[in-house]
Amino acid sequence: MMNGGVTGVFRTLWANFKTRRIWRLGGVVAILCLAVPGLAQISTRTTFSDRFDPIPVAIVPFGGGEPGTRISTVVAADLQRSGYFILLDSARFPETPDLNTTPNFEAWWETGARAVLIGRAANESGRIKAEFRLWNVQSGAQLTGQQFFTAPAYWRRISHIIADSVYSTMTGLTGFFDTRVAFVDETGPRANRIKRLAVMDQDGQNVRYLTQDDSIIVTPRYSPVAQEITFMSQRKAEQPRVQVINLDSGARQIVGNFPDMTSSPRFTPDGQRILLSLQQGGDSNIYRLDLATRTTTRITDTNAIDTSASSSPDGSRIVFESDRGGSQQVYVMNSDGSGAERITFGDGAYSQPVWSPRGDYIAFVRQKAGVFAVGIIKPDGSGERILAEGFHNEGPTWAPNGQYLMFFRDSGGEAGGKLIMADIFGQVEMEIPTPSSASDPAWSPLLSTSRGAY
Repeated sequence: MMNGGVTGVFRTLWANFKTRRIWRLGGVVAILCLAVPGLAQISTRTTFSDRFDPIPVAIVPFGGGEPGTRISTVVAADLQRSGYFILLDSARFPETPDLNTTPNFEAWWETGARAVLIGRAANESGRIKAEFRLWNVQSGAQLTGQQFFTAPAYWRRISHIIADSVYSTMTGLTGFFDTRVAFVDETGPRANRIKRLAVMDQDGQNVRYLTQDDSIIVTPRYSPVAQEITFMSQRKAEQPRVQVINLDSGARQIVGNFPDMTSSPRFTPDGQRILLSLQQGGDSNIYRLDLATRTTTRITDTNAIDTSASSSPDGSRIVFESDRGGSQQVYVMNSDGSGAERITFGDGAYSQPVWSPRGDYIAFVRQKAGVFAVGIIKPDGSGERILAEGFHNEGPTWAPNGQYLMFFRDSGGEAGGKLIMADIFGQVEMEIPTPSSASDPAWSPLLSTSRGAY
């Protein structure tokens, strides 16, 4: 059989369950069925470039009644939203195999599908048991399969974990569906917005409000290693304060109560410190705040406005914005403040830099002639690419796999901002639903690797 137009170089995976590994994921018990050598090489993984062909996949509605239907529907929505898959119309399915049935691979091949996902989910003794198998149509090999036991309340999280497994198996990329997004929920007239801190699943579901309307919330930033968020909070007639909230306990603490203006807090890669900007007179410099000792270390010392600092994944370098050269541009320096070098030289002002979790790109906002563009650039200043531009695009944040960005777009008027997800190739762009206007998104790490994930 031919590969049906699927792009790329493909990994070797194997069939036949043998090894089992059990772990807990915030109330979810997972049994991973690892594969062992035994079948031929298969073709399912694509190598991405600026243009690529999405992979045709058939998702058979999961058995087991309502739980199965709900879970497979969310899995399908996740994979479709990624932009890297084409979901086969169920009207073209040649059969409806169950979990214990080997698919008719010849028949599925004729439909154009290159992989088939089959699963089942049902209530058992007050818990949901969910399981799935992913089959390669070309070789007849089972790519992966897992079984989960969890409380019914976690059914959506099971769905996202299954989608991550399919996504990572077939693309070779780390998944990003089992994540959350913090954002600023905005209600009321534009001249008097009520801004609350909220968090939701990455698909816009399970929204929770973390603060009330007694203060203005801006620039929430997720810890890269834990379920904690730092943000700026300001009550009327008071200075802004840096706070950290723990999502498990709901506990909030003020970690920076400085006499002068503070802005742009962001965790360092270890989650133990926060980079922030402190304004003194007409200047603003970057500091590092140790969360354990509450001590601050000054990093920059200039007669300029240095702000929006973001660490490289290994913590050795910091990207930031500064007007030290006469205009607002993006610079990269060592973590101690030495060796600062400008990396943006295009037309317009560059701001809000954020280092990718993979370390390969830095996201930014470029403002030129009233147009706000979100783009990416390599840390050495090469490879600049604009992903979205228009009246107002701001606040980029990276998915934990470094393959997608989320930002907010405000077209003016009373409608307010909307959250937008885009991939780094510019092939995917879509709105993420929120209850009302939204701004300042912040993507969480994968919950399965985050301390304190519930």
